[in-house]
Amino acid sequence: MINEAIILAGGLGTRLRTVISDIPKCMAPINGKPFLYYLLENLKNKGIENFIFSVGHLHEIIERYLNENYANLNYKISLEEEPLGTGGAIKSACLKTSQKNILVCNGDTFYNIDVDLLYKFHEEKKGSCSQCLKPMQNFDRYGAVELNSDQSIKSFKEKKFYASGLINGGIYVLNVIDFLNGNLPEKFSFEKDYLERNIHKPGEKQNLFGMIQDEYFIDIGVPEDYEKAQKELPLN
Repeated sequence: MINEAIILAGGLGTRLRTVISDIPKCMAPINGKPFLYYLLENLKNKGIENFIFSVGHLHEIIERYLNENYANLNYKISLEEEPLGTGGAIKSACLKTSQKNILVCNGDTFYNIDVDLLYKFHEEKKGSCSQCLKPMQNFDRYGAVELNSDQSIKSFKEKKFYASGLINGGIYVLNVIDFLNGNLPEKFSFEKDYLERNIHKPGEKQNLFGMIQDEYFIDIGVPEDYEKAQKELPLN
């Protein structure tokens, strides 16, 4: 069972500035509550008890919210004094966990997966990183992910229009020891410098796998989906 999660909460809502003020994306209000509220409640309901919040610019807004509304939550703060990229942020947060495997989630994405199922898959595959993949139709906002027959990652394809395909849903189970032993720099992109590079190293320890879960998914990073979230969250 997995019971600890890193929440990547350092992103600013730059593309949302037409609809929200200058605040971290995870604090964008959805029906009177920050988007972070829906993420936390969903993960708590799935058995996650411990949290590490990776925060950066305007972190005070997030910390104030947690102090005022989640005083009894078991959590730690991993603060980026300067931008480290998604990979650097995850690496820094991993130093604060004692778990062998940890859940990693984007703070601006709600993907209603079965966490236990992903963790069992990760354990069976003995992977370094296992991610959830969302089937989509007629999309151009995301790149597509291809799988090999054993569900290892075959390729990450560039952003363009796809009639159908799998996208990276932004939720991972990460083997902390494998990740931290990967000779990674302080600042790097998790997607480009870790995921994409390691699929080209067959036979090495860094094994990446993808599990398809066709569950509710929304990314509030653009105004259209932010407005859509107002209608759809909380889930019925």
